Amino acid sequence: MIDSRLTGDSRAAALQRLRDSNRPNQELDILVIGGGVTGAGIALDAATRGLNTAVVEAQDWASGTSSKSSKLIHGGLRYLQMFDFKLVHEALVERGLLLSQLAPHLVKPVPFLYPLHNRVIERAYVEAGISLYDGLASISRGTKVRGQRRRALPWHSYVSHRRLMQRFPGLDPKAAVGAIQYWDASVDDARFVADLVRTAQAYGAHPASRTQVSELIKDGDRVVGATLVDLETGDSFDARATTVINATGVWTDKIEKLTDGPGSLHVLASKGVHIVVPRDRIDGKVGLILQTATSVLFIIPWSRYWIIGTTDTPWKEDVARPVATSSDIDYVLDQANAVLARPISRADIVGHYAGLRPLLQPVADAKGTSAKISREHTVAEPEPGMVSIAGGKFTTYRVMAKDAVDFALGDRAERLPSVTAGVPLVGAVGYPGAREHTRTLAKRHGWDDWRISHLLHRYGAEIIQIAQLCTDDPSMARPLQQAPAYLRAEIAFAVSHEGALHLDDIMARRTRIVYEVPQQGVAALDEVADLVAPLLGWTEEQKATEIAAYRAWTDAELQAIEQPDDHEAAAVRAAVDELLPMITTG
Repeated sequence: MIDSRLTGDSRAAALQRLRDSNRPNQELDILVIGGGVTGAGIALDAATRGLNTAVVEAQDWASGTSSKSSKLIHGGLRYLQMFDFKLVHEALVERGLLLSQLAPHLVKPVPFLYPLHNRVIERAYVEAGISLYDGLASISRGTKVRGQRRRALPWHSYVSHRRLMQRFPGLDPKAAVGAIQYWDASVDDARFVADLVRTAQAYGAHPASRTQVSELIKDGDRVVGATLVDLETGDSFDARATTVINATGVWTDKIEKLTDGPGSLHVLASKGVHIVVPRDRIDGKVGLILQTATSVLFIIPWSRYWIIGTTDTPWKEDVARPVATSSDIDYVLDQANAVLARPISRADIVGHYAGLRPLLQPVADAKGTSAKISREHTVAEPEPGMVSIAGGKFTTYRVMAKDAVDFALGDRAERLPSVTAGVPLVGAVGYPGAREHTRTLAKRHGWDDWRISHLLHRYGAEIIQIAQLCTDDPSMARPLQQAPAYLRAEIAFAVSHEGALHLDDIMARRTRIVYEVPQQGVAALDEVADLVAPLLGWTEEQKATEIAAYRAWTDAELQAIEQPDDHEAAAVRAAVDELLPMITTG
């Protein structure tokens, strides 16, 4: 394995490998466009098959949909209502793998209550559905213990009204007569993607963030590579690959248009908005799932907070800048308050975020080469030499990645099968041993149980490296003054290991200060900037530019949630210039 650290130097090396792909006999096997969970998963899948692979992302890793999910790894309980048993089973298989083998530090079990309004008919209906859900999980891959296969999560159970109020005292007593408790899992989505990218690099992939595709290169009717722009410098160059894989989510159509062909997939954007409120504002020990008129609403325990969402509305504005509106916030509050004993208000909200789900509408291309892999994701070949994948869900990223690489390889896939079901992410290898070592670390650095749990959940076995930073420089063991959940060492690690290049990378994705500290975390901005400036080699002018850019973005986001609709909110957001604007293509 190669070094997993994402740094400025590793990015420069990846860009050089991309440039070198133009030389004779140096072309890549796979060039992946898109650095969300699907693109990162494809890079790992391809690299672990021994394919010479690069992955590029126009912004930061997971800067789009993959950092703005509901933070759940789940089978999709609502898909049972659509009788899509295959999809649910597939997702539950992946959930079990992630919990037990691939990322047990990042993916954690969470119990949920499904409130009931009727003790007989509704209970029978809901319990039958959740029994099926648990049953499908039981025939998925579990963890083998002493030769026996163990379930990754407990079975569901009925909860009486009395026990329901004990488990969730903040629920309005009149909102339910009882509940079914079942289990799913939570994840820090952006950290998960960063670890996917790092693991892919460790197996030989070449990842480059802030690198945009401006054109696709064709030889006759075959796509043979792409023209790339390094947004950090403005340099443009060509990269060659046997196959280009388009894994850009809501950008799928835009990339396919660069082929000048008819395209094969059509993706619509649906906006999902979540709010974040402190844990002490809602009295509960578990999560809630609520059936609404249009979808479902989750109230999810998240460290010191609750994440509440989501909405599901068409987004017709700029897909690069989704924003929440006043009506979005009101909707989420109204749905939550319908069942809470003590209503929450805007004053309780410490943060919010808006993301776009890629909703797939497949269209047959002229050659009829599209291949439907499942109801939830599709792999297609819009032009020879190019593969597109769209749809799907975060939980099944690994299956999507396997399908995309299989499609790219064609008949060769049997000789080069996917192995990612047995490839743990960075932080997972050595995780049990690291947990046993935490008592020593706690004593050495004065960390309490909460701090140890926080660090283990974020870094797994790499808590040892965080501790080493603190040993080398004791000031690194201090919490941030305005965001004390995070150590100064975590900010340094984001630069030294996790590929952070700008303040928003750190504030919004390597940490979640952006919505865990009021006003988008601006109070912690100067301290974070002072920490990373020397690590990234910024001048005082560059540091000031970064701070100003983050503040301007923050102001726009906070103004947007006061606007009545998407068009008005998007106009407010569009008025703010990006620090590194993407180039216009097509």
